[in-house]
Order: sequence, then structure tokens, then C-alpha cells
Amino acid sequence: MRISTFSEYRSEFGTSLSLDEFEEILQKICDAVGDDEDGLELFQELEEQSVKYANIRARWHAMSLHEKAEIDGSRTACHNALIVKVHQIKRYLELNGKDVSWMDELGDTDVDKGNRKRIGDFGCYIAFIAGIVSR
Repeated sequence: MRISTFSEYRSEFGTSLSLDEFEEILQKICDAVGDDEDGLELFQELEEQSVKYANIRARWHAMSLHEKAEIDGSRTACHNALIVKVHQIKRYLELNGKDVSWMDELGDTDVDKGNRKRIGDFGCYIAFIAGIVSR
């Protein structure tokens, strides 16, 4: 294992989600949700799933191949659940006539499977913000 830096993440992965992109997307979601109770509940579910996924992803690079093989299925299931939560909040906002242009910025997993990673990045940023504001 070695220490990884944020600049390495940005330079090594062409589909990575920048912090600026994350902030823009999150702001659009916050503006669209506003004080809508159902929207806030959906965002809370997204945040909870993001923390679960970020926990697995943060430990991934330090795991042995054996450890990775043991949890790979649950990691994928957790990632899939995160993607479902993103799509749920998008559909809810869309049905209520709210701006969902942020989904185009995040990326459609049906169009490009690489967007799975961007949504994973998005979840990790959400977990990061949740941890920072909870101090």
C-alpha cells in the first residue's frame, strides 16, 4: 500500500468527478429538493447509501486479493444500490417538475458504463461532506 493523493485521482482517471463538478451537482439537487419532505427523505437515503459505499471503497485499495474476492459481490451490490438511490431522487424530482439537468452532468450508466464510477465518486463526495458537517 502507498499513500494516494487527490491530484493522482484526478490525473489517472479520465471519468473522475471533480470537486467543482460535485459541488455544482449537489447544489442543483439541493435547490430542486428545497424543503420538500419526501425529497429530503430520498436525499437522506442517498446519503446513507453513499456512506456505506464509501466505507467499502475507502478500504478497497488496502485489501488483499483474497479479501477483495470475498467482498466483491457485496461491493458491487452496494454500488448498484447507490446508483438506484441516485435514480430514485432524479425520478422523484423529474415527476415534480424540478430541474434534473444534474443527471446529464453525472452521467447515464446505460449510455456509458464508465459513469458507474462517476456515480461512485459522487457517493464518496456525499459521504465526505456528511462526515465533515457532522463534527
